[in-house]
Amino acid sequence: MTLEGYFRVIRKGWVFIVIFALLGIGAGAALAIIATPQYRTTTTMYVSVAVSDTPTAGDLTSGNNYAQAKVKSYVSIITSASVLDKVIAELNLDTTSKSLADHLSAASPVGTVIIELTATDSDPQTAANLANATAQSFSDAVVNELEKPAGGGASLVKVRVVDPALVPTSPSSPNVPLNIALGLLVGLVLGLGAAFLRTALDTRVHGAHDVSSVTDAPLLGGISFDPESNKHPLLVHSDPRNPRAEAFRALRTNLRFVSAGSANHCFVVTSSIAGEGKSTTAANLALALAETGVRVVIIDGDLRKPKLAEYMGLEGAVGLTDVLIGTVPLADVLQRWGNRELYVLPAGRVPPNPSELLGSDAMHNLLEALNEQVDYVIIDAPPLLPVTDGAIISSMTAGAVVVAGSGKVKRTELARALNSLTSIDSKVVGVVLTMLPNKGPDSYNNEKYGYYGAGPVEEESENAPARRRRGRK
Repeated sequence: MTLEGYFRVIRKGWVFIVIFALLGIGAGAALAIIATPQYRTTTTMYVSVAVSDTPTAGDLTSGNNYAQAKVKSYVSIITSASVLDKVIAELNLDTTSKSLADHLSAASPVGTVIIELTATDSDPQTAANLANATAQSFSDAVVNELEKPAGGGASLVKVRVVDPALVPTSPSSPNVPLNIALGLLVGLVLGLGAAFLRTALDTRVHGAHDVSSVTDAPLLGGISFDPESNKHPLLVHSDPRNPRAEAFRALRTNLRFVSAGSANHCFVVTSSIAGEGKSTTAANLALALAETGVRVVIIDGDLRKPKLAEYMGLEGAVGLTDVLIGTVPLADVLQRWGNRELYVLPAGRVPPNPSELLGSDAMHNLLEALNEQVDYVIIDAPPLLPVTDGAIISSMTAGAVVVAGSGKVKRTELARALNSLTSIDSKVVGVVLTMLPNKGPDSYNNEKYGYYGAGPVEEESENAPARRRRGRK
């Protein structure tokens, strides 16, 4: 994954990150509130070894080295039962030496004869008493028991308290800022983990990066999601200044670029599965093309669940099926839409054999004739995965425009759909992303595709004359 990919995951999963971070802060604060305050105090002891009354430098060095060697063992002795049993008796504590050892810790800085004894308790006075009593008991055990000469006399090892424990005035734990910081850190880690796990488990197409991971076909455009699209599907006509309408015009422009120089301007608009917005995309693309003054025919090639006549507000009882079986001439069922050079061929009656009709010679001849007479032929075809109709039609055209619904289709489904086209040598002209979110890392920006507001007159002046000279007599 690239750095951009990591940032995209973080942007998409920011809700998880924030929620877990807040939970971590709350957990850290809660633990700090409910935890019993603990007080810590330390006493410092100095270990020395007696030498002669007139010691030499060698005597002092030997004594110091001996003391340092002994200190390492003394640190472990401090929490032994022989030392702590006397402390329990002196302070009249209701506990055992093993339990009391949990409240004590001892350490010696490297290269020194210093022992630092730390006592911790929920009561500050008890902590101080415990530290001082343990230091005294330890000193007595070392001098009078462990290091006492076998033949009698004074011990050569001396343990002296140089810094007695004081009663602490503030608790050492819980450390509220530290608890909150740790809670925040743990929350952020869990939030990031949840965000990346969600991305790893989500196999749906969400944006251009998902499309590029599936195919090398160009991305022709992106259409943002509109929950009201079923109520006004022909957005290019009903609300021409809408950003979504401009997105369809951007699609029109990109389609004209990829098809420049080709004599075949017949395109199939299809999708992987149902519900990705292919029919709406086909209708608005045809409207956007017709805005430039070129002659466009849009055909409802979905002979199973036709939608085009309903979207265009036309009568669809007679149409493509009637033309293919030869019962009605094309001129009688081709309906002009509005005052533009846009003609609609509805699906007609739903036949029992749609695949056979769409793959027939009659369909091939129809498309050849239309391609000679008009500038563009747009075919709304069924989804590629449920049925083979779309792939059959695409083999007779200049190529297929595959619609991919953001958050609707899975990457594996899109890959299978594209493979169904390439396996029969059909050209994939490009992919159109639909249902894109209006905000976030996968949102659609019209300027992204380099086209916004170029007027129909400009495109007409550049392209239409050459087209009109072709088969328009």
